[in-house]
Order: sequence, then structure tokens, then C-alpha cells
Amino acid sequence: MKAIWKGSISFGLVNIPIKLYSGTNQHRIDLDMIRKKDQCPIQYVRVCKKDGKEVPWEDIAKGYRKEDGDYVVLDKSDLESVAAEKTHTIDIFEFIKEEEIPSKYLEKPYIIEPEKQARKVYALLREALKKSEKVGLCKFVMRTAQHLGILKVEEDAILLIQIRFNDELRDPEGAKIPTDIKISKKELDMAMTIIDQLTEPFDPTKYKDTYKEDLVKMIKKKAASKSGPKEPEPRKRKKAAPKDDLLDQLKASLAAIKN
Repeated sequence: MKAIWKGSISFGLVNIPIKLYSGTNQHRIDLDMIRKKDQCPIQYVRVCKKDGKEVPWEDIAKGYRKEDGDYVVLDKSDLESVAAEKTHTIDIFEFIKEEEIPSKYLEKPYIIEPEKQARKVYALLREALKKSEKVGLCKFVMRTAQHLGILKVEEDAILLIQIRFNDELRDPEGAKIPTDIKISKKELDMAMTIIDQLTEPFDPTKYKDTYKEDLVKMIKKKAASKSGPKEPEPRKRKKAAPKDDLLDQLKASLAAIKN
């Protein structure tokens, strides 16, 4: 694995030098943009809006646009100077129970590896987190943005789980959520029975990205065929069942589970 970030964990007056690795793998298939008629690859270029000329990477900087249209040009040192001590530090400022965090806040996992000289301090923090049954709430800066996260133990590793700030979440009140629907006892009991029938212990190894496999199979099949596979017939939409058929649908669902 390749480290994507280097810095340290600040734990009281203790400093733990670490490397950060992405905790996820991407399962995307790279599809190139091409011109349809002759399969010519499409290339994206950085073009100046004023003169239409391509701009090389070494001439590109980041800038903040002011109200008058002019820019304030910023370089890496400018961005780090905002909070130089924080740009390379995961700062634990609070300890909480993990179950207090609603799942909607959880965003992205990272794996934390200690530098050689910090192995013992890393192990100390790991065992302290285990014994306390708590997670460390922390802030860190990555790619010029500040993030909120938790440090938690999974087996023998300390993980950094990036979580969302509260103001990043949308209020469900903006959606049309039904609050005045009456559900009969029979309907609710039937729905609870279906849930009970489908309840299993969570085993993440049972699930995989089947879309990627299906896409690879289709690509191979099309590559082997001169004319390519036939266009799939459009799926016929099922007519929505009348409202009074809900109980029948629940019964049919339960029967299908049992069979």
C-alpha cells in the first residue's frame, strides 16, 4: 500500500508519528471517452478562457475569485500557513461512545500505521481505546480541507473514520416525507414477520459488486462478436398496485420467502 498522508496523532502531550493509508479499494472499470464514428480517444486539455491556449501544469495555480472578478493567487505555503500546526496532525480533542454517532455521519475509513519509533505509543493508544470502549473524536486537514473523524480500534489496527460535519447534512424536511399515513395492525404485523424471516447476522463477505462482473462479461461478449450483442428489449414497467392490495402484496412476499 502507498501512504497518502504523513503526520502524527496528538494524544494529550503525546505525539505519535504515523502514515495514513486508504481503507478502501475502488472497483470501477475505466471507460475512455471516444468519438463514436471512428473511436478516436477524447483528450481533455487545460485551456485559458481568454486566449484559448493550452496551459501547462507548471503554470497553473489556485486562486480565489473576488467580487470584482480579480483573483487572489494561493500557493501551497499559503494554504498551510492558515493552520500550519494542524496540516500534519490528527488532533484528538474528545473521547465518546461510538454508538452515540448516527450512521449518517460516517463517511470514509483510513488505516493508521505507526512509524517505527512510535510503535509502543501506538500500541498504548490502541489498548487504552479498547479498555475504555470509546473512540477518539479528532480533527485533521487533508487536501486543503479540514475534516472531522474518529479513531477506533478494529482487531489490532487503529482506524481513522472520516465523519461529516453537522452542517454538511441536509435536513430531511426538504423532502416530501409522509407523516399522516395510517397503517393497520395486520399490515404492520405482516411487515414485521417479513423482517423476522429475512433477519440474519451481518456478514460482509457474502456481498460483492456484481455490476462490475456483469459489465466485464458484457464487454468481453461484445468484443468477441463482430456485430455485438442485440440491444436489450426495454423492460416493461409494472403497473402500480391499488392501495388496498398492500396486504395481498405482503402475503405474497411472505409466501415467496418461505418457498
